[in-house]
Amino acid sequence: MKKFIALFMLAGFLFSPVITKAQDAEEAAEETTEVVEESTTPEPVAPTVVDDEILDEEKGFHQIIKEKFIEGDPTFMSPVLICLILGLAIALERIITLNLSTTNTKKLLAKVEEALEQGGVEAAKDVTKNTKGPVASIFTQGLMRYSEGIEMVEKSIIAYGSVEMGRLEKGLVWISLFISLAPMLGFMGTVIGMIGAFDAIEAAGDISPSLVAGGIKIALLTTVAGLIVAIILQLFYNYCVAKIDSLVNDMEDASISLVDILVRHKLTK
Repeated sequence: MKKFIALFMLAGFLFSPVITKAQDAEEAAEETTEVVEESTTPEPVAPTVVDDEILDEEKGFHQIIKEKFIEGDPTFMSPVLICLILGLAIALERIITLNLSTTNTKKLLAKVEEALEQGGVEAAKDVTKNTKGPVASIFTQGLMRYSEGIEMVEKSIIAYGSVEMGRLEKGLVWISLFISLAPMLGFMGTVIGMIGAFDAIEAAGDISPSLVAGGIKIALLTTVAGLIVAIILQLFYNYCVAKIDSLVNDMEDASISLVDILVRHKLTK
C-alpha cells in the first residue's frame, strides 16, 4: 500500500510539468483565438468630414482675389483694377522722386558758407550746382542774383521756390482723381447689379433668393473693390502730401538761412 502511494506520488510529480505545459498551451491558444477574433472584427469607420473652412484656408490669397474678381463680373471690376494700377504707378513714382529730392540742408548751408568764405559766390554756385534737390536749385537761383542785391536774391528765391513746389506736387492730381473715381465705378456696378436683380424678379414674376442673389453679389463686390482701392490710394496720397510739406518747410528755412549768410558775407567784404 505504501509502495502504491509512493508510486502514485512519483507519477504525479513526473507528469505535473507536462500537465502544466498542456494547460499553459491551451490558455495561450485561447488567448490567441480571442486576439484573432478581436483583430478580425471590423471596427466602425468614422465618416470622413470635409470642412469647408479648412479648404478655404488652403487657398492662396491670389486665388481668393481671382475668384472674387470673377464673381464680381470682370466688366465692372476691370475699371476699378485699372484705377488701382495707374494710381499705384503714379504714387510710387512720386514717392521715389520725393525721397530723392530730400537734401541735408544743414550740411549744404555749411558747404555754401565755407565756399563763400574761401572762393566767393562762384565757388558757392559750384557747390549748389553739384548738389541734387530743390533746395540746391533754389540756392543756385539766389546766388545768380547776388550781384543785383539782396532784395533780388529774396525775390528770386520766392519765385523759384513756387516753381519747385509745383514740380513736387506734380502727379498728385491724378492720384486724387483715381481716389474719387474708384468708389464711383464701384457704386455704378452696384446700381447695375441691382437693376439686373430687379429685372430677374420682373421676368420671373416671383421674389426668389436665387434670382436676386447674383445681382446683389455683383453689387456688393464692386462696391467693396472700389472702396478698397480708394483706401489704398488715399494712404499713398497722404504720404506724398506729408513729404511735400516737409520739403517745402525745409526749402523755406534753408532760404532764410541762405539770405542771412549772404548778408553777413556782403557786410564782411
